Amino acid sequence: MFKIVNDKLVKVDEKPFDLERNLQRLTENSLEEVFGYEFVCGALNKQLRVQNFELDTLAFDPEAKAFVIIEYKKDKSSSVVDQGYNYLGLMLNNKAEFILEYNERGNANLKRGDVDWSQSKVLFVAPSFSLHQKGAIAFKGLPIELWEVTLFNDNLILYNSVKPPEISEPIEKITKNKDVERVSREIKQYTLEDHIKPGWSKAKELFDEFSQHVLELDPKFEIKPVKYYIGFNIGNKNVIAIHVRKSKLVLQLLRVKPDDLKDPEKRTRYEKNSFEYYNKHITQLDINSEDDIDYAMSLVKQVYKIFSE
Repeated sequence: MFKIVNDKLVKVDEKPFDLERNLQRLTENSLEEVFGYEFVCGALNKQLRVQNFELDTLAFDPEAKAFVIIEYKKDKSSSVVDQGYNYLGLMLNNKAEFILEYNERGNANLKRGDVDWSQSKVLFVAPSFSLHQKGAIAFKGLPIELWEVTLFNDNLILYNSVKPPEISEPIEKITKNKDVERVSREIKQYTLEDHIKPGWSKAKELFDEFSQHVLELDPKFEIKPVKYYIGFNIGNKNVIAIHVRKSKLVLQLLRVKPDDLKDPEKRTRYEKNSFEYYNKHITQLDINSEDDIDYAMSLVKQVYKIFSE
């Protein structure tokens, strides 16, 4: 990493975190900025204790409607997979306690049916992970993420998602671990194949063409399939979403109403009660053929501009 000084690049040196607790407090103070999550409890107030386990940080993902457990690792010899599945099993066996914690800390009224437990996950955050720990997450659909955090001089900090070099088959196929088997029955990482059914050739062609245009708009876009839709995210924020039907796509333009957009043909429609249900306005457009994609992209560019600003 460099900074610009008088038209020259000057290297910015790394420096260590003084204490693990400093990393935890810094992360909790910035959960929305870094991950797009809501803070529930942790070092900033009082950590949640369930049975004999104390969770470092409990967060809630408002996009996925799911709880996220965040742990700060200092032991490079311990197994992130075993610990991660242990915590997920603990959550699924004590759902009422997690909902109660969320409601009491935030003065909210979350109900069990409001949570998508299938999208639950564990994040491990640390200055670094061992090669063994990084290799252990190389399984398809693993509800566990590793994040390395580097602190630099000049108060610069980098949160970097660790991606394994290769993804193998689902972990439940190669292990008899009871925690893994129990969690895998309820928690699922969704893929494009879960949304685009076999035989939906027209919808697949439309999706491939549309997604290519979106990814060309900004390389930071990532395609994130979840339970009910395929999200196009920048960072951890949904910008637009797609619902795939048998022979068409339904485009969701997020955080805008039809009146916010230049829609000369008046083809968009407002999703009724979207703000009440999802805490954001949602405008929809049907993509029935390739001829509709250019028009859809003109709207996507407007939403992208609003999002970027």
